[in-house]
Amino acid sequence: MSTQTAEPSAGSTGRLRGWFLRNRPWLIVAVAFVIAVVLAYLAAPKGGESFAPYDPESPDPDGTRALVRVLEDHGVEVDIVRSSEALDDTGIEADTTVFVTGTDALGENTASRLRERTDDAGDLILAEPAPYVSAMLGIPYAVAQTSETVEADCDDPRWDGLSVHADAVTAYDAGSCFPHEGGAVLAPAEGLTVWGAPQALTNDQILRADNAAVALRLLGESDHLVWYIPSMDDLAPDEGHSPSSLLPRWINPALWLLLLAVIAFAIARGRRLGPLAVEPLPVHVRAGETTRSLGRLYRRSGDRTHAATMLRHAARTRLARRLRLGREATPEAVVRAVSHRTGRPDLEVSALLTDAPITNDQDLITLAGALAALEEEVRHP
Repeated sequence: MSTQTAEPSAGSTGRLRGWFLRNRPWLIVAVAFVIAVVLAYLAAPKGGESFAPYDPESPDPDGTRALVRVLEDHGVEVDIVRSSEALDDTGIEADTTVFVTGTDALGENTASRLRERTDDAGDLILAEPAPYVSAMLGIPYAVAQTSETVEADCDDPRWDGLSVHADAVTAYDAGSCFPHEGGAVLAPAEGLTVWGAPQALTNDQILRADNAAVALRLLGESDHLVWYIPSMDDLAPDEGHSPSSLLPRWINPALWLLLLAVIAFAIARGRRLGPLAVEPLPVHVRAGETTRSLGRLYRRSGDRTHAATMLRHAARTRLARRLRLGREATPEAVVRAVSHRTGRPDLEVSALLTDAPITNDQDLITLAGALAALEEEVRHP
């Protein structure tokens, strides 16, 4: 008993190859999308607690746990408060420093309660407040941003000889210390202080320039520090949330990956892989048939002006070639040459070759006959 092994035929292999070629754009998009999803998943936080930027308990690069530990080592009692109710229950004395990060979650109600609770505090410091928070509290607005080192350059002896350096440092209007382009990173306001370099306090940037010394002098002036992170749950029903706060943390890398995938797809589709393949036409169409077909299309559409334009253009081309004027000859040059050759007035020749109005089919037929007669006259003057 003999056995035979089935092998794919050349036809099935060709059909499979043709299917891949026809659907190659969609396959590229699908592969790019899968890669983007996988990379976005890998970039998202895995397990454990997810922290917001500048969180005092976060060990992430954008967290500030290292600063909190240093403050505690220097004898500063740090209370971390994550809601307005918890802030109400926290003892705030005249020598207490209140530091607020995550100001995007401040609403009018939350901001009002914050000001009431910190009236007797030694210092209230807001970390890089958003523009709408500045408008709500009547405090300085951001006027510039830089990634360069900013020197203190002010009269306050606490900052003598110090500088800050971070990936993004914001300067505010009417500032006092660390000036930059008409503003300053440290800006006092009524009953509070605006600090425009919270990135200088993070775990991965605290050791740049004099960031560590600045952080200790900013937040370690008193023995008690209340680190307040406003909560979205504290917002009143009619207070809006900022769009960025409602998005997951992985959305930014996912959008960048999607953009790169689109660019890769555009490059892949834009490349010409090899020379064009020339294939014989299945049928040969005579030039006369093409002309008659175009004429029927013009007649069906009623576009007499376009048909007349094409007739005149073709006549000028043939006349320019007959009179050896070259391919770049202008209509005016053709008119002058034809008038000189035939003895006709320039205006008569110009009306035929350029601008005689066409209003009906009879005018179009008359124009075609007149152009033919003019060409014959040029050939046999």
